[in-house]
Amino acid sequence: MNRLIEDFTQSLYKGFIDKDVSHQGNFTPKLLINNKKENVLSTIVQELQKCSSFSISVAFITESGLASLKSYLYDLNQKGIKGKILTSNYLGFNSPKMYYELLKLENVEVRLTDVEGFHAKGYIFDHDNYSSMIIGSSNLTSNALKINYEHNILLSTHRNGELVHNVKSQFNDLWDKSIPLTPSWVEEYQETFEYKSIKKVFEIQKEQLISTEKFKNAIDIQPNKMQKEALKCLESLRNEGKEKSLIISATGTGKTILCALDVRAFNPNRFLFIVHNEGILNRAKEEFRKVMPHIDEKEFGLLTGKHKDIKARYLFATIQTLSNNENFKEFTKDHFDYIVFDEAHRSAATSYQKVFNYFTPKFMLGMTATPERTDDLNIYELFDYNVAFEIRLQEVLESEILCPFHYFGVTDYSLNGEINEDVTDLKNLTSDERLKNILEKTHYYGYSGEELKGLIFVSRREEAYELAEKLTNYGIPSVGLTGKDNINVRSTTIDRLKNGEINYIITVDLFNEGIDIPEVNQVVMLRPTESSIIFIQQLGRGLRKSSNKDYVTVIDFIGNYKTNYLIPVALSGDQSQNKDNYKRFLTTNSELNGVSTINFEEIAKKRIYDSLDAVKLNQPKLLREAYETVKKRIGKQPMLMDFIRQNSVDPSVIFSKYKNYHEFLTKNKYIEDTLSINEFKNLTFLSRQLTPGLKKVDIDVLETLVEGETSIDNLIESMRHQNDDITEKDVMTSLKVLDYTLFKATIGDTYGNPLIVINDRNVELSNDFSSALKKPFFKKYFLDLIELSKYNNMRYQNSGNEMIIYNKYSREDFVKLLNWDSDESGTINGYKMKHQTLPIFITYDKHEDISDNTKYEDEFLSQDELKWYTRSPRKITSPEVQNILKHAEDNVTMYIFVKKKDDDGKYFYYLGTANYIKDTEEEDIMPNGNSVVTMKISMHQAVRDDIYRYITEN
Repeated sequence: MNRLIEDFTQSLYKGFIDKDVSHQGNFTPKLLINNKKENVLSTIVQELQKCSSFSISVAFITESGLASLKSYLYDLNQKGIKGKILTSNYLGFNSPKMYYELLKLENVEVRLTDVEGFHAKGYIFDHDNYSSMIIGSSNLTSNALKINYEHNILLSTHRNGELVHNVKSQFNDLWDKSIPLTPSWVEEYQETFEYKSIKKVFEIQKEQLISTEKFKNAIDIQPNKMQKEALKCLESLRNEGKEKSLIISATGTGKTILCALDVRAFNPNRFLFIVHNEGILNRAKEEFRKVMPHIDEKEFGLLTGKHKDIKARYLFATIQTLSNNENFKEFTKDHFDYIVFDEAHRSAATSYQKVFNYFTPKFMLGMTATPERTDDLNIYELFDYNVAFEIRLQEVLESEILCPFHYFGVTDYSLNGEINEDVTDLKNLTSDERLKNILEKTHYYGYSGEELKGLIFVSRREEAYELAEKLTNYGIPSVGLTGKDNINVRSTTIDRLKNGEINYIITVDLFNEGIDIPEVNQVVMLRPTESSIIFIQQLGRGLRKSSNKDYVTVIDFIGNYKTNYLIPVALSGDQSQNKDNYKRFLTTNSELNGVSTINFEEIAKKRIYDSLDAVKLNQPKLLREAYETVKKRIGKQPMLMDFIRQNSVDPSVIFSKYKNYHEFLTKNKYIEDTLSINEFKNLTFLSRQLTPGLKKVDIDVLETLVEGETSIDNLIESMRHQNDDITEKDVMTSLKVLDYTLFKATIGDTYGNPLIVINDRNVELSNDFSSALKKPFFKKYFLDLIELSKYNNMRYQNSGNEMIIYNKYSREDFVKLLNWDSDESGTINGYKMKHQTLPIFITYDKHEDISDNTKYEDEFLSQDELKWYTRSPRKITSPEVQNILKHAEDNVTMYIFVKKKDDDGKYFYYLGTANYIKDTEEEDIMPNGNSVVTMKISMHQAVRDDIYRYITEN
């Protein structure tokens, strides 16, 4: 308790008296705002995850705002934690459907106040000995929580504090005078709401809406920001003499409008637009007419089974009709100046190839959301590897191009207490128990709009038909639709969904691409995620904007599947194969730009963590797939920087499996081995020691020496000229790295002969390394590694040679950064005091099978306090322990590094400097009977919320 009071005192001192004091504290008051780096929602979520109860008082609530909290409220309900929400019908803002959504929350009691002018915005979270409050301008709406310019204050107070007492008294007083929310109240409110709100909008503003539409139709369509960039890139390619190009753009991002804008600028004499589906054809034609309203309608024509407007200037054709031999004869090879292939990933098909190889336009454009194919055909090659512009889903979430979404990763049903992973047993897939779970989750997470119009993706055809039948019997009209059904059946079924005759279409992969149903307001995934590409395709089916919805609900039922790790890969768009990136994404998933959110129920999240822990992302098969993908995109053997440019695997993942990139290429038979043994080992040195980019001075020193011999004094002067923060010690450490004297004498077995030699005060490249650089093949690798090193160094920019808090470092990195005389990282067994430094490296979650003398129970007591164990056997009187206890008075700096698990590799998060807390040391006994000393450590800066949650969450 005394520690809690001390923390409050320090936090309030920093918040209200002196902003410059070093101690951050757990309870420092914070201003909560919305921008690209932070938002109000993330703090509300953090408080909900920690609280023992909560009370919310807000005037306005939207369905979307409530949806962003639903998975967290569900988890609280599973733990028996309850809360209260107090709201009103002030100004008739809250919709009846939102009130019905509130009634679904089993652990939340909702009441309504009729206080005139009720305009409160307050969130209270109770914890064991304290309470937190968010008070300010944010209602419970998506815009207020993530987008709008808002001012809110996060305040924490001891449970006996006067402020929290007054706030709770106000809340409780109003709560006692309010009425419970009931279904009958909502029914009565709905009648009033529809009369006052809907009637008012459609009658009073009718003329304004009509005139607005007339104005919109009358003006030329102008490109949005991303379309402007794409148009510039297309123009630039044509100026370079390129005749083909590919546009990669996520579904719903306006590819057709973009194309029409480029065609308008190109102004062709004859234009051809090719699609595989007649429904898409008509929509495309109308989009072009909107972009070019001043061109006579007669100049737009169709080439289909029913229409043959072959003389039209702007011709829109289906591939089936165009590829017919009789129709081919109607056109000369150069008849069209500009040809567009919609869904360009289909252009490798025989019918497309026939057309592709016949015509010779001045410019050919391919458009696709998914250029990657599962066969060996290369779409990039067809368009001469010219990707003019790429707009991936993750890049447009913050824009208003797509409909916002709320993704919920939920737990699939349990069979006898176990998560089902048998996707081949139909009786399990369509069992009544699983169906009950599906109905509960789809009802709880809901949908935007008045009518449910959903798509369900399942594992197999039989499941689609049987599940549709069972849902229909439950009163939810549904139809199974698969590749077995002809085009007329598909079209009719889609129309039935659009007009509300049915609530669900259930399919396997029929709607992965090429089908647009803007009315879809719920997407349900009832199958394992086995491809990040297909995952995004299916999620994208609901992202078209439509007047019937404000957002789309995506519900992903997560079972005990080995491929669950692909979920964060798909949602983040990160193809680096870096496990730590994916784990952090899961922890900080509410930080998407825009109002879209990604949420996981706790059990579902654990399933993904388990999958990530089990999978080896550096396995040769996955690395080969990444290599082949990049090679297809650029049309040549990729270098390491090509993986970076193409958003592919992080080269460090390659180095975790292979000694260097050359070894990867030769072992997988992409090239012949042409390097000497020493050249190979030198590449290993550069790959492991230089490419992490830890110290820019290492790179600069090596590049300087490649230019020629120099003296150490001149080298130091040159490095200081480049960076004022560089010291003589920094340069000398770099030289020790490059001539290997920093390392053990046996390091040459791994790294070969040193890269440099030092004679007296002069330094130059070694003969072996100098000779290697004269070989074009080796130099190409070298320059690639240097470029990669500089790229990776950007994460350390503006830090001098100091460590950056929350970056990751190894023990060896610490030795280099602090300029120790030699690499003693192998002897830092948890900690080591040397050169006025005390680095402490902690593995937070220990394996159960570790030895009894290392089963330390290091743990965070709070975000700025750590319980830490020394090595065993140790007593308080041990000289080593005594030195630690008086480290502060001896001016020894303590550095704290933590990683979650030993499986996370050799890198630890740097959490900052710290001090031992006086008089907290105690002796303890390890399981093997040895004595150990435990003490409390105070962090100089409280650990950031997301990192703290990631490390401490089970």
